[in-house]
Amino acid sequence: MKFNVSGKALQTQLQAVSKVIASKNAMSILDNFLLKVTPERLYITGGDQENVMTAWVEIFDVEGEGEVAVLAKRLLEVTKEVSNQPLKFFINEATKEIDINFMNGHFNFTGVDAAEYPRKKDHEEGATSLEFPAATILNAIEGTLFAVSPDPIRPIMTGIYWDIEPEKVTFVSSDTHKLVKYEVTSIQPGLTDNFILPSKPANVIKSLLGKEDDAMVKITKDDKSATFEFDNFSLSTRLIKGNYPQYRRVFPNDNPFCLIVNRESLLNAVRRVALFASKASKLIKFNIQPTEVLMASQDLDYATSAEERVECEYSGNPMTIGFNSDYMTEVLSNLQGEDVKVELADPARPGLFSPVERKEGIDVVMLQMPMQVIE
Repeated sequence: MKFNVSGKALQTQLQAVSKVIASKNAMSILDNFLLKVTPERLYITGGDQENVMTAWVEIFDVEGEGEVAVLAKRLLEVTKEVSNQPLKFFINEATKEIDINFMNGHFNFTGVDAAEYPRKKDHEEGATSLEFPAATILNAIEGTLFAVSPDPIRPIMTGIYWDIEPEKVTFVSSDTHKLVKYEVTSIQPGLTDNFILPSKPANVIKSLLGKEDDAMVKITKDDKSATFEFDNFSLSTRLIKGNYPQYRRVFPNDNPFCLIVNRESLLNAVRRVALFASKASKLIKFNIQPTEVLMASQDLDYATSAEERVECEYSGNPMTIGFNSDYMTEVLSNLQGEDVKVELADPARPGLFSPVERKEGIDVVMLQMPMQVIE
C-alpha cells in the first residue's frame, strides 16, 4: 500500500484518537492505532476496553487498500517531528513493514497484523438516533462535567446523566456535595430516553468540539452503548449501567430568601478567604445581611483567620451559613454571567445558585450542600 498525506492533518487526527487509548492496557494490541487505507481516506482507530474512536484524514496518490496496526506512541513521536511537511507512506502488507518518507529522510519500523485488533460491535436492534447542535453539547458538558463524582464506589455518579424528554434535554451531574441541572429547551428531541455518559468520553468530546461549530452531532444509542458522530470523528462508548437518582426531588421547592451578588467579586473573595480556611474542612462562614456578605475562615491548628466583605442585594432574614470553599469555587467558576442569584431558606438547607441573566433556551441551577457552623 502507498499513499501521501499532510503531516499536520495526520498529526492532528492521531493526537485526537490517542485521547481514548489508556496508558496501561490489559490487551497489548490496544497500545496500537489501527490504520485502514481506502482510495480517498485513511481511517485511524484507537481505544480501550470501554471506548473506541475513529478519525479520518484525506490521502492522495493511493495505491492499494488494507489495514495495519501501529504502536501509537511510536507513530505519534515520529509524525510530530515531521508534521510540517507532506509524508509518503509505504506499507508492506506481507511483512507489515512501514516506511515513511519525508523531505530529507525516512523512518522505517514494523507494524502488527490488523486481524488481532478488536472490532467495534454494532448497536443492538432498536437503537435510537438523535441529532444535537455541537455547541449545545459542548456547553452542556462544560457546565456539568466538573460536578461528576470521582468515586468509583458509586459508578452511576461518575458520569453525566442525559434526561431526554420530548420538549427538552436535561444534563445532570453530582458528587453528592453539589448537583448541577443544565436544562436545554432550545432543542426538542420528540422522544423520551435517558443514559449516563462516562466522564472519559465526555472529556474527549469536550476537547474536540468547537464553541463556534455549527455542525450537528449524531448520537446513536442502545441500552449498552452510544456512538457520537461529528465532523471527521466517530466515538463509541459503553454507557454506565444503573438508574440515576431522582435528582428533581433533591432541589428544594421553597427557598424564599434571595441573594444577588457580582459573581466575579464573590469568587475572588472566596479564593482569598479560603487561604486561611481549615485544610480539613475547607469551611467558610457566610454572614448574609441586606447589603453585604461577610465571609470568614479560620484554621485553629495554625492560629490563622481571614475576613472579607462583598456588597450584595439580599431579601430575607439575616443568616450565617457555611459552605465548602472548594465546592463554592467550582460552582462560581462554572456559572456564566455577571451576577449570580443564590436562593436560601435556612443554614441547614442547600443553596441554589443560578445566573441572574439566563441565556435563551437554557436554564442552569447548581445546588450546594451547606456545612454545619459552630458559633
